[in-house]
Amino acid sequence: MSDSSPQTSAASLAPEEHARAAAAKKRAGRSAVIGAIFLMATSAIGPGFITQTATFTATMGAAFAFAILVSVLVDIAVQLNIWRMITSSGRRAGELANSAIPFSGHVIAVLVVIGGLAFNIGNIAGGGLGLNALLGIDPKIGGLITGALAIMIFLIKKAGRVMDVVLVVLGVGMIVMTVVVAIIAQPPIGDALRQTIVPDQLNFATITTIVGGTVGGYITYSGAHRYLASGHVGPEAAGPVMRAAANGILVTGIMRYVLFLAILGVVASGVALDLSSQAANPAGQAFGAVLGEAGLRIFGAIFWAAAISSVIGAAYTSATFLSTFHQRFLGGWSLQWATVVFIVVSLVVYLLIGTAPAAILVFVGGFNGLILPIGLTVFMYIGWFRADLLGVTRYPRWLLVAGTLVTALTWYMGAVSIGPIFAFLGIGA
Repeated sequence: MSDSSPQTSAASLAPEEHARAAAAKKRAGRSAVIGAIFLMATSAIGPGFITQTATFTATMGAAFAFAILVSVLVDIAVQLNIWRMITSSGRRAGELANSAIPFSGHVIAVLVVIGGLAFNIGNIAGGGLGLNALLGIDPKIGGLITGALAIMIFLIKKAGRVMDVVLVVLGVGMIVMTVVVAIIAQPPIGDALRQTIVPDQLNFATITTIVGGTVGGYITYSGAHRYLASGHVGPEAAGPVMRAAANGILVTGIMRYVLFLAILGVVASGVALDLSSQAANPAGQAFGAVLGEAGLRIFGAIFWAAAISSVIGAAYTSATFLSTFHQRFLGGWSLQWATVVFIVVSLVVYLLIGTAPAAILVFVGGFNGLILPIGLTVFMYIGWFRADLLGVTRYPRWLLVAGTLVTALTWYMGAVSIGPIFAFLGIGA
């Protein structure tokens, strides 16, 4: 009897342990899905996007709403295709691309890592400016705090779960604070809605700038790469994947439009934002015009949240592309340490130079203009001719047609970006 009791106890515990393990796995998968949605959304709303939105709204007024609509439509075509293909294959972008066209994944990975590293310097600088507006501390100290907090997240054992929670909190916080400012600003909503469909003026350069800054580079792959960690992969997971991608696009679109409305309310009231110098802070001015000192503090909080979430997104997504070169970076501590190193390098460069030089940002902006069409072309090739890599015999034609049209558009954007790259290199000057 003394021998049988422990056996009976162990046998009875085994199902309970199995159930707990299954429940923990389910929670981790759900966390990864939610994290993927907010990783994509917050990555697309960085310091650069906030500044661009304020600048373009000040110059174009309600007509800028049309550019936001176009950016969301491009988002839909890009993200639905990328999320579905990556999760259907169960492989990250670089590995999937290499399977279709040898070494194409290596090219995409190099472009993403270089672009992500340089832009992360700007993201950390944005974090410094955000904390300066929020707390009044020195921007360099603010940048150091921003980088240090991001590093701490990836030094925790369950970094993925922590990252997911942090991104959700930051994303929801940004939306709530911006909605409050937008309500108080009392923008001309009727005019904004009308010009969302029929703008009084059309500026294609503005559209390409917003699309490149909110869809290009690492942002294209951030959510899909995180979704892989949920374990819900393969062609049979297409339904949940498409819903998750659509939710991510919805969150991004809401934040873009609400931010636009907040600044439009200020511009429509007759306040002239200073756009005359690089030191000008049009978004901060707009928030300050609505709520005075409190508005500047709220702006600082939003700007900092956008910055640190972009630091996390750029570092994590860029690190995931290292698996294109070696399988050790598929996950675990190797991926976490690679992410930490990525942030550390960005932080050190920022502390040495103070901010990202304009020339570097122009250069990397050109890079982002190239990453999107190159990657999309490879993925459209896979959809049209190598559907077997996705575990299906036929990939949805409506997605391919939409993706192909957007690919053509992004090649035009890439051609426009060639000029700044050549100028940076001193070619053709």
